[in-house]
Amino acid sequence: MIEHEEQTPVPADAGVSAAHEATASPMTPREVVSELDRYIVGQRAAKRAVAIALRNRWRRQQVDADLRDEIIPKNIIMIGPTGVGKTEISRRLARLTSAPFIKVEASKFTEVGYVGRDVESIIRDLVELCINMVKQEERERVAVRAREAAEDRLLDLLLPPVRSIGMGPAVDDEAATGTREKLRRKLRAGELDTRDVEVDVADNPVPNIEVMTPQGMEEVGFNLKEMFSNLLPKKTRKRKMSMPDALAALTQEEAARLVEMDNVVREAVRRVESSGIVFLDEIDKIAGRSHTGGPDVSREGVQRDLLPIVEGSTVNTKHGPVRTDHILFVASGAFHIAKPSDLIPEFQGRFPIRVELEALTQADFVRILTEPKTALIRQYAALLATEEVSLDFAPDAVSEIARIAALVNERTENIGARRLHTVLERLLDKLMFDAPDMGGQSVTVTAEHVRAELEPILASEDLARFIL
Repeated sequence: MIEHEEQTPVPADAGVSAAHEATASPMTPREVVSELDRYIVGQRAAKRAVAIALRNRWRRQQVDADLRDEIIPKNIIMIGPTGVGKTEISRRLARLTSAPFIKVEASKFTEVGYVGRDVESIIRDLVELCINMVKQEERERVAVRAREAAEDRLLDLLLPPVRSIGMGPAVDDEAATGTREKLRRKLRAGELDTRDVEVDVADNPVPNIEVMTPQGMEEVGFNLKEMFSNLLPKKTRKRKMSMPDALAALTQEEAARLVEMDNVVREAVRRVESSGIVFLDEIDKIAGRSHTGGPDVSREGVQRDLLPIVEGSTVNTKHGPVRTDHILFVASGAFHIAKPSDLIPEFQGRFPIRVELEALTQADFVRILTEPKTALIRQYAALLATEEVSLDFAPDAVSEIARIAALVNERTENIGARRLHTVLERLLDKLMFDAPDMGGQSVTVTAEHVRAELEPILASEDLARFIL
């Protein structure tokens, strides 16, 4: 979730589904656009399109059950040059609702010829990502219980339980309990951190099993490898560890025991089916540009392979069948050569919403450098602050960096905001290298400094192509 959002408290015995529903927020389209504005400059039309798509998911959940399954997502094609925010918009959209999100490059399905990679692996990968996400949520939910169980295991090692004999069990038990609680308080206060202890921890290294499978059947190979791994006996071994490391290792083991994996898998599949987002990048690379055969046959074949999961089908995974009917697909491409109309009609029909993203200008670069919460100059300032070096950019320096980035994009390949990364890395190269020896110093980057560092490179167009 976004950092400033308040999360609804979830009872300790709540299941994974309840936890997810409690944190899901039915944001209005206006609120979604406002949140995206914090990270992405401009591109209003694209933000509005994804905001409406997100709200429609919540709207669908409110309608009667007999109509709910008939309402399908309105998939989106984003058209625009590289580096203008297409991927970031989709990624941030997924983070707003903790939705399962995966990015795949459509061109990867053509690199190995007409067969290509199994397109259903997209859904399988999305399910695995979501399982890991839900598992982490569950571990956080049981964290307190897991830590208490880990503390008990450590206390058993430090103070084995007293077995009373004869007439004194009550006194012995009471004394042992008091001593145990004193040790627990010391453990929690960090007073035992300097001690080492031998603990039994799981020792299950991943076996080096090679399973050869035909092209397009990689999923079968992964399943066989996991099956062989599960057949191996579970082992533990004693390790001497510091008290904090031992507590962390045992807490992780106890959390794994407390997590019900059947519930995790069931919830993950539910989330993928109801709120999953698949981002298909470089979709223009699989658009045919003629009807002369050759490579275009491969491109058209990939579109037809993708069509069933975009239309809505059932994909078999090792965790059971997964329906793709209500997964949101967002496709993007520069479409410099091909056009969206070069996609096969059936594929076009499954992406009814098309938005064009604008190329970034010098003014946009100034805003990108200064306005977003994660602005680049803030990132560099934070990095250098770890070396106790204070970094500041004068306003004219920011304008000069933006001017140079826009100029290089104009002279060479236009890679959008990614050019700012290249320019800043070159500009701050010496400072980043010398920073460990500059503790306590303050550095202000000025327009003169920017020109002194970068103008000699700009003067040589060949050198600019190579470096910037």
